[in-house]
Formats: sequence, structure tokens, C-alpha cells
Amino acid sequence: MSNSEKILKVLSNLIEGGVLTSKDLKKEISNELKFKKDKIVNKLELVSRKEFEILKKIVQKQDATIKKILKKKNLKR
Repeated sequence: MSNSEKILKVLSNLIEGGVLTSKDLKKEISNELKFKKDKIVNKLELVSRKEFEILKKIVQKQDATIKKILKKKNLKR
């Protein structure tokens, strides 16, 4: 049985039992979608924009440093 079938089965059982209201259903679906999104993001090993920008600046500084070192090395020869 797939995950979506399990979710539908649980939701239908709760609705049949009168335990679940429309607000509860909306909250349950929202939580499930957030969980799925987080799972996909973790699986893809994505980083936040902030982390990306920080790493980008570090790489740019390292690149500039390497270029300076190479220029000095070429001048000494």
C-alpha cells in the first residue's frame, strides 16, 4: 500500500468516525504536505539562499587570493 493510500485510509476512517472536522482535515493535509516537502529538500541536499551567498563570497575571496599568489609567483621567475 502506498503512502497516499495509507493517508487516505486514515483520513476516511477519521471522517467516518466523526472525529475529524474540515479544519482538522485541512491541518492534517497541510502537515503532510510540509513533511513531504521537507523530505524532498533533505533528499536533494538543498541549501538556503543565505548559505549559498556565504559560500559564494568565500569562493570569490579564495579565487582572488589564488590569482594574487599566481601573479607573485610569475613575477619572481
